[in-house]
Amino acid sequence: MPNLVHVNYDQTGNSKSTNALGMREMQEKAYAGRTAQYLLLKAPPASGKSRALMFIALDKLKNQGLKKVIVAVPEKSIGASFGSTELKKYGFFADWKPNPKYNLCTPGKEKSKVTAFLNFLDSDEQILVCTHATLRFAFDGLDVKKLDNTLVAIDEFHHVSAEGDNILGQVLKSIMANSDAHIVAMTGSYFRGDSVPVLMPEDEAKFTKVTYTYYQQLNGYEFLKSLGIGYHFYTGKYFKKHPDKEQSALAEILDENKKTIIHIPSVNSAESSKEKYEEVNHIIDVLGNLEFQDEETGVLHIKSNKTGKILKVADLVNDNPKSRDKISAYLREIKSADDIDIIIALGMAKEGFDWPYCQHALTIGYRGSLTEIIQIIGRATRDSNNKTHAQFTNLIAQPDAQDEEVKLSVNNMLKAITASLLMEQVLAPNFKFKLKKDEDDEEEDDDKTIKIRGFKLPTSKRAEDIIETDLNDLKAKILQDPQMLKAIPGNIEPETINTVLIPKIIREVYPDLNDEDVEAVRQHVVVDSVIKNSTIEEQGDKKFIRMAGSFVNIDDIHIDLIDKVNPFQKAFEILSKSVTTQVLKLIDEHIQSTKFEMTEEEAILLWPKIKEWVKNNKGEQPNIQAFDHKEKRMAEALVFLRELKRKKALENG
Repeated sequence: MPNLVHVNYDQTGNSKSTNALGMREMQEKAYAGRTAQYLLLKAPPASGKSRALMFIALDKLKNQGLKKVIVAVPEKSIGASFGSTELKKYGFFADWKPNPKYNLCTPGKEKSKVTAFLNFLDSDEQILVCTHATLRFAFDGLDVKKLDNTLVAIDEFHHVSAEGDNILGQVLKSIMANSDAHIVAMTGSYFRGDSVPVLMPEDEAKFTKVTYTYYQQLNGYEFLKSLGIGYHFYTGKYFKKHPDKEQSALAEILDENKKTIIHIPSVNSAESSKEKYEEVNHIIDVLGNLEFQDEETGVLHIKSNKTGKILKVADLVNDNPKSRDKISAYLREIKSADDIDIIIALGMAKEGFDWPYCQHALTIGYRGSLTEIIQIIGRATRDSNNKTHAQFTNLIAQPDAQDEEVKLSVNNMLKAITASLLMEQVLAPNFKFKLKKDEDDEEEDDDKTIKIRGFKLPTSKRAEDIIETDLNDLKAKILQDPQMLKAIPGNIEPETINTVLIPKIIREVYPDLNDEDVEAVRQHVVVDSVIKNSTIEEQGDKKFIRMAGSFVNIDDIHIDLIDKVNPFQKAFEILSKSVTTQVLKLIDEHIQSTKFEMTEEEAILLWPKIKEWVKNNKGEQPNIQAFDHKEKRMAEALVFLRELKRKKALENG
């Protein structure tokens, strides 16, 4: 199956070069917002968020009157990112020097760490590093006023949630409401993979946002030139040879010449055999024969079935503490690409895990969380001299008609495709969109600015901010909407998707926006999605855009034309070429079995199409039993409109 997403980058080196203070591009951008009381930093893995926090925190201690800094990370291993760091020799005014006594990301009982946390607040020490859990436990019974004049930095901020039972979310809310503490929230992903927001809109509005995009990060690398995201579908067990195939699905896509992290399925997923250690054994069998395991490091030495060479493999699925500590310590000290070839993991090797040499992130089984997908992709997108291409592959079980879980499988497949659509939006270059005025509009713009006739601009600062910093987060919500999921395969008119379903979701997410701004945000979402899914070509001195079968001069582009394009159609077209007709039939049956709600808005939108259809079919009306989805939908709209007319006639007596 071809990659659903393939993005090429320019290798500008910008994201790796440093300024006079020793700051990379993202860190400089974050430092510019250092005086904000509440700062939300969204930047991809490997962009240097830890060091960005050090710069900001040291400025708050020296120049802004704050007395203490507390850094909270999701797990102990990530605490190492905030260890002592030399900054002065690169041009900054101070080094980052936490006292090891107040590095609480160490083995030991939580009770003693809470005691150390409370002692820190009463001491003269300035910096403490702890886990999210320690922060939560220490907060229980703590007088919040003790956090006055303190910076609380929360790494991997997507672990916070506005959900009532999310304790870290409650801690954050209480700190904001009851103290004058400063907060720096950092995340490589702001998508939760469910409908619960990270922060409530009124709390989020208090944060100054600094966004550094994936495209800026990857485009500014030295070695990495391209990134691919692909999906492969299998039947049976991923590690077993299928009767119709020469080898297992895993063997088919696993290239042992590429440094690979294999994430096996979650034990709760349909793809899991429920025996995680056995799955590791099966993967080893696919690779070759185990020659020996190094007693000192825990590295497995496997003789390849394909080439006969020795592969160095790390097993992070084995959760025996002694074995896990050995191999984890080895991986932390890796100095060259030759030190390990393949890592097999379950819950580990995701956020905060650093293996720059990784070329391929191979994930088996559907992942419901967009955050998790982004974190896994981030393992392969570090810049390193051993690679020019990074690849994410998701190996997913095909729906089977005999399976009781067929509806779940279909939904999982559609969700996986929408995740790749979102990643395409996140990884592509950003465009700016302006209203195209009359012909004498001679204002010069760069290559990343597109002027559109009939385009609506926001009228409020709130809508401007959403367009500026939240478009990808909003797209994540749109792509996870159950109705949208069923509409993506193209069985609903593009205008209905763009002008009915999308604004409905925007109103739910941003109830404070007026109708004009809902329309402005809607147009930006649709235009941005369609353009990023299209290709722009130059012919002579003119530019043309190829979108969903249309080839249009970029100077003639109008919002009405863009609204006629399903921004998500491409993914389903690729899927259609990659699975059997039986699987497509199952997807179709599933969508048909869950009725779409018809709204007056959609019915009115379809009315001109119904009239045109009747005219083209010699007066015959669309058939509600038709196999063609669009004809069927028009027939449903006709029934809806007749019923509406009947009700109105009764009301008018």
